[in-house]
Amino acid sequence: MTRPPSSSLLDGLANLLGPKGYSADVDEMAPWLTDWRGKYHGRAAAMLSPATTEEVAAIVRLCRNAHVALVPQGGNSGMVGGATPDASGDQLLLSLRRMNRVRHIDAAAGLAVAEAGVVLETFHEAALTHHLRFPLTLGGKGSATIGGLVSTNAGGTQVLRHGTMRALVAGIEAVLPDGNIFDGLAPLKKDNRGYDLRHLLCGAEGTLGIVTAACLQLVPAAAARRTAWIGVDSPETARLLLRRLDTAIGRELEGFELIPHACLDAVLRHIPQTRAPLAAAQPWYVLVELAGGSDQALGDALEQQLAAALDAGLVGDVVIAKSDRESEGFWRLRDSISEAERAEGPALQHDVSVPVDLMPAFIAENPLRLDHAFPGARALSFGHLGDGNVHHHVQPPLGADGAAWIAQHGTEVSRLVYAHVLELGGSISAEHGIGQMKRDVLAELDSPARLAALRGVKAGLDPAGIFNPGKLIA
Repeated sequence: MTRPPSSSLLDGLANLLGPKGYSADVDEMAPWLTDWRGKYHGRAAAMLSPATTEEVAAIVRLCRNAHVALVPQGGNSGMVGGATPDASGDQLLLSLRRMNRVRHIDAAAGLAVAEAGVVLETFHEAALTHHLRFPLTLGGKGSATIGGLVSTNAGGTQVLRHGTMRALVAGIEAVLPDGNIFDGLAPLKKDNRGYDLRHLLCGAEGTLGIVTAACLQLVPAAAARRTAWIGVDSPETARLLLRRLDTAIGRELEGFELIPHACLDAVLRHIPQTRAPLAAAQPWYVLVELAGGSDQALGDALEQQLAAALDAGLVGDVVIAKSDRESEGFWRLRDSISEAERAEGPALQHDVSVPVDLMPAFIAENPLRLDHAFPGARALSFGHLGDGNVHHHVQPPLGADGAAWIAQHGTEVSRLVYAHVLELGGSISAEHGIGQMKRDVLAELDSPARLAALRGVKAGLDPAGIFNPGKLIA
């Protein structure tokens, strides 16, 4: 059991960190005590902002001895309340934002070591100065941090080619619950010393260790890219187009995003300076991006394959971006969907994955199941069809009091969605983690074998339960 921090512990932490690293000021802490979605609100006895890994280790040792809980936090841009303390006021918020150095970039090896507080967009810019890029991006790149991305095993729009964060992490430095520093930054291709702690910490949501730095894989900056906005009649047609392009183009196919017209319509209504890429509305859209090679070769390949898809009846209409600015405009439409959906009103948001070939069936069948159980409920699916991950938003019936409807039905709606996902062999969390939002449904619906293993690992590494309690594991 954890305990409230004593005044002597707080004094010791204040002396350790100094005024830049310690604050108990309510107003200063306030922005970091509510999650990005505004769903979870907590309190903290103090906010700790260490500047070095050694300071993190010292904090952990003090809190371990006092049995005081720590809640690690990066950019506070998570979607499942995984970095928000509880309402007791007994927990300490551990911010990694001051640890924001890119320690080293080895251009020849295509590797970089970045501290946990480095913002993703800043890391992108640092890599580009060496004519390299970090091939993971997402809508929150201006606030998401490396530590948070590692801890949640983030995905984004380039997973189709490069994989999730776990695939890009070559090494990790972290402080474990006993206060020891795990130095696993060496990018070893082979290492058979038992359990892979690097992979274990990646996706653990701060429940097993506090990530302080990561060694990350970089790739050459793309010499060229080609982006297309494509109208299709259904998710199944989009899947067929994905298979065609993947077979014909291969590794240069880097992004394949599925967007229903309702989502585009919401973006056009709520996001300034946006416009529809196609002259006529289509039921569904696919955003495709190729990267690498030469501009001419990519353009020829994309035009040839899309012309063949048009002839085969897979494509209703298409426009290929003529410039980087136009490409960015297409991606802005995609990245603005969540913001536009928030402006539409409350919705239940589900980040799920199923095998790619089963995704069209899920998208078609789940709204029918929802409407049968909750008449008038509306479901929208959009996102990363290329890797089998969509964001499945369920909106209240038209004319209903949205907040009241969600309060009454939200838990059962999500249970229905997640049960369908698991029925298809999928996951209730594709890229945002479990946090506190999905903790109970994971404990209820997932396999006993998985849950027993997760609980066993947590109990073995953090027997006192001081690292991010109440998250991931019930």
